[in-house]
Amino acid sequence: MCFILEPIDTVENITVEDFTRNYLKPRRPLIIKGLTNNWAARQKWTPDYMKEVVGNKVVPLYDNAKADPSKPINAKAAEMPFDEYINLIMSQPTELRIFFFNIFKHAPQLLNDIVLPKDLMGGFLESMPAMFFGGSNSVTFLHYDIDLPHIFHTHFVGRKHVILFENKWKRRLYCLPNSTYALEDYDVLNPDVTKFPALEGVRGTEAFMEHGDTLFMPTGYWHWMKYLSGSYSLSLRAWDASLSRKMASVYNLAVKGGVDSLLKMTFKGDYAQYREKLAVKRADKALADGKPW
Repeated sequence: MCFILEPIDTVENITVEDFTRNYLKPRRPLIIKGLTNNWAARQKWTPDYMKEVVGNKVVPLYDNAKADPSKPINAKAAEMPFDEYINLIMSQPTELRIFFFNIFKHAPQLLNDIVLPKDLMGGFLESMPAMFFGGSNSVTFLHYDIDLPHIFHTHFVGRKHVILFENKWKRRLYCLPNSTYALEDYDVLNPDVTKFPALEGVRGTEAFMEHGDTLFMPTGYWHWMKYLSGSYSLSLRAWDASLSRKMASVYNLAVKGGVDSLLKMTFKGDYAQYREKLAVKRADKALADGKPW
């Protein structure tokens, strides 16, 4: 491992004052193990229950393959009835995962089983809770969320390996131009530093999440996640209080996302090769300049 990783701070519970002073304002990640102790979901959301409430709704599935330059980002690899998919991830290893699934559209009663942590902070986007499902071996590629929210990410049933990096490291992580995700040619767990030397010495944090754990992931944080067993997570999103962050979110959505999609659809493989070369060039320069330190 070429990264310098420290454990993510972990607490059972935390006061509003401590959370605001030590994590929200300085934008530091935190795992709160007891945040969901009063959630009905902590006990109710078993695989069988999820199958019961969603049923055989056909869902798009994604794998670990590098993105096809001729397709939009997050293009599906397959599709399957939801209940069959749950049976799959709970019975055997698979790369297939469900990405940003609005499960509450199909089973709105699930909203009654969670509690937005408004006692810790405000700004929650109550219309945008989303779930992510994966089998052991499935990986969420290294990226940060384009709309720059704070995220409370709660895990259920199994275990998940999480690695986070502050946004200031984006060039050293080989961030692709006009995008919020990294070059997909290196293995985050075992990168080849002779081929990707800018990764050497990049500092981050990591944790192994278990059932009921909630990760507070501050705005703009890069994240990589690997499912260690068939399991699923819920993400609750909240705006940062600063006007500058809200403006950056609008810019990312309107300009970065729109420009990247347009160029990708127009120039396909040529554009993919161009931005990969530019990502390497920028990473090399950041390393030579000793940035971000």
